[in-house]
Amino acid sequence: MSSDHTQEVAFKASALVEHIRTSYYRVVVAFSGGVDSAVVAAAAYRAHGPNALAWTSLGAAVPESDQTSARALAQAIGIEHVMIQTREIENPDYVANRPDRCFHCKSTLYAAIRDWATEHEFETILSGTNAEDLGDYRPGLQAAANWNVQAPLADLGYDKQTVRQIAKHWGLAAANKPASPCLASRIAYGQIVTIGRLSRIETMEKWLHSHGFHDVRARLHADELLRLEISPSQLPLSASEPMRSQIAQRATELGFRYVTIDIQGRQSGSMNRVL
Repeated sequence: MSSDHTQEVAFKASALVEHIRTSYYRVVVAFSGGVDSAVVAAAAYRAHGPNALAWTSLGAAVPESDQTSARALAQAIGIEHVMIQTREIENPDYVANRPDRCFHCKSTLYAAIRDWATEHEFETILSGTNAEDLGDYRPGLQAAANWNVQAPLADLGYDKQTVRQIAKHWGLAAANKPASPCLASRIAYGQIVTIGRLSRIETMEKWLHSHGFHDVRARLHADELLRLEISPSQLPLSASEPMRSQIAQRATELGFRYVTIDIQGRQSGSMNRVL
């Protein structure tokens, strides 16, 4: 990285801190432990110290690995961190899993954060929404608007690449972390969300990770069809014997009726193709 580029990243990092320092006070960061919310949390802590807090949901669709990494990352940043149970799984509109599922999930999340923030005298909720997110189908953004959640990364026009560069500049462990959407995003629209399904999906992905598949999604479709998205570089491994038989056996043990490997490989947001 050239010195000019390093200086540019440092300038953008400082600008983010200054934006949060001058625009908000007593902030709660909706903190998933992904790179976007990590950068916002780190900037908020630099801007406000003890007047900044990271807030992590313990909802049913949050992978256990994300909970663990969020805890470690908040500790490394130094920001105060709370992990609170949210109950979106009790919302029939969320469970129905229509295309607006994320709206109902985020509405539950932000309502819980707002209640907590009001009780503890915090003023503003910050999210990790970046500029690229604004162009995607994200009904959760409407929920954020309804709850007056602020998005400093998007405000400054920072895209994902810029966010990762800032994370690396600050030495955050999440700098190269792949995107990790909630487990409910693995369930095809129209198939109801249940704790059992979320658990089976998480267990299948953990098993795949333990067998060398690094970037993988276990997608559930109608008739208990499991569609696996695997990074293109690892598709040959998934098609080899005995790996193919092992995958099929594990999927069957977990209650999936059919299992298929998507030859298009790992693709973010693939469930939105039907929209």
